[in-house]
Parts: sequence; structure tokens; C-alpha cells
Amino acid sequence: MSAYTETAFSFECEGNSLAAILAAPDKPSAQGVLVIVGGPQYRAGSHRQFTLLSRSLAEAGIPCMRFDYRGMGDSEGRLHMFEEVETDIARALDACFANCPGLEKVALWGLCDAASAAIFHAHRDSRVNGLVLANPWVRTQQGEAKARLKHYYLSKLTDPALWRKLFSGKFDFSDSFRSFFGSVSKARREPQKSDQPLPEKMRIGLEKFSGKVLLILSGNDLVAREFEDAVQASGAWQSLLGSPRFCRKDLADADHTFSSRKWRDQVSEWTREWVKKL
Repeated sequence: MSAYTETAFSFECEGNSLAAILAAPDKPSAQGVLVIVGGPQYRAGSHRQFTLLSRSLAEAGIPCMRFDYRGMGDSEGRLHMFEEVETDIARALDACFANCPGLEKVALWGLCDAASAAIFHAHRDSRVNGLVLANPWVRTQQGEAKARLKHYYLSKLTDPALWRKLFSGKFDFSDSFRSFFGSVSKARREPQKSDQPLPEKMRIGLEKFSGKVLLILSGNDLVAREFEDAVQASGAWQSLLGSPRFCRKDLADADHTFSSRKWRDQVSEWTREWVKKL
């Protein structure tokens, strides 16, 4: 294991001060990682995942920086949504290179909508040579409703707890039927023709990116299932993910934020080994 030092500092983004922490190995590699934080989280991450991930990478000799973009955590400014943070990511990369002498390339790491933000930025920045996308956010109203019907309601039919509630008289039929038929209505609704759906925007962004991609999907997560459904519904998506530059890893029982130590350690290991090959 490599010795490393963690340093907290701030950098500027359009007049706002943004908070960051760099885990820098004593003998750093030329390949680094920048962790982008999705909302509503800050640079430590759920269950301290980003802290632990950064330290794990630094122990392997890989510099890793994590930061709060504008309006998140300890950073100044109004809250910016994931489609508005390209400038934040660019300034974070500036800070990462300024504080890591010898750094040549950086992989962007993002969970949920941070993965989406990473996709939007990566193809515009020659410093980025890799993407780690954990449970990418492709949320549309129609897509969410279809995923809920397919992966939640149908699975409930085989859940013994549901049938115990039914026979005990404790099942709330009115709320359940309202929720179910609401999902059916949204699933059948036609998307706005004037808007390019988020899954399509993300696919185009990934097609423009020439670097390598590590995709990590949780088995027990509706966001991951919605992403899979979007891929299955699109030949263009399937062709893209079939490219040799894509690597997919699945954690069968994991939830959206990898809440157990076992899951977090596995994600760290996959990330670490994949980044070493960049």
C-alpha cells in the first residue's frame, strides 16, 4: 500500500468558493480520479462512500479528488442541478491538475445523476480518459413509471409479506390502487416531442466520448433497472454498450448507494483495478 496525504482546500468557480479534498499518494501515478458528487449529497458521500473510495485509490497510488459543486455541501453559490455543472467539473479538473504535479489524465467517477453529469462533460475535455458510472440516472416520467410497474409491482405479487397483509386485513387497497393506476397512466403517456429525452442525451454524450467506461449496476435499485430498460429499448444503446471500451459490473443484491461495507469495498476494488489499466 502507498502512503498518502489528504488535503482540504477550496477553488473558485465563477466567483464562488468550492470545497474539495485531495487524497494524494506519496508516489502518485499519472492517472487520477475526480469524484463528482450527485445530489442531495456532499463530498463524503452516502455511508462515507466517497471518502473511503478516495482513500482506497490513494493507497493504490492513484490521486483522487472529491468536491462539492456550487450550492452543495460547503460550497458557495445557488444550487446547480446535474445538467448545469459542466463549469464546476472543469474548474475542479483545473484544481486537480494544479495540486497534482505529474498528473496526465483523469477518470470521472459518478453515482446516479453525477454519472449523467460526468457523461455530459467528458467528451468536451481532453484531460478525461475514463468514466466510472454507478447506477446512472436516466429518469423520465414515463421511464420511471414503466420501471416501477415492471420491477416493483410485478415482484410484489410473489412477496409473501404482501399476501400476509391481504389475509390479515391490514392491506391499504385505496392507496395501493391509486399508486398502481397512477404509474400505468404515466407509463402510457406520450413524451413531449419538443424535448430530447435524457437517455438519448446521455447516449449521444457517450458516443462522442472516446475513452473507456466502467458501468456498475446495483441489483436492488429502481434507478439501475430504469437504465437497463432504456438500454433494452434502444438498439443504439445496446450497440454502444457492446463496444470493447465498455466494461460492466453487476452487484446483484446492492441498493442504490451501496449501503453495506461489502458492497462499498467491491465497488472500490472494481474501480481501483479498472483505473490501473487506464
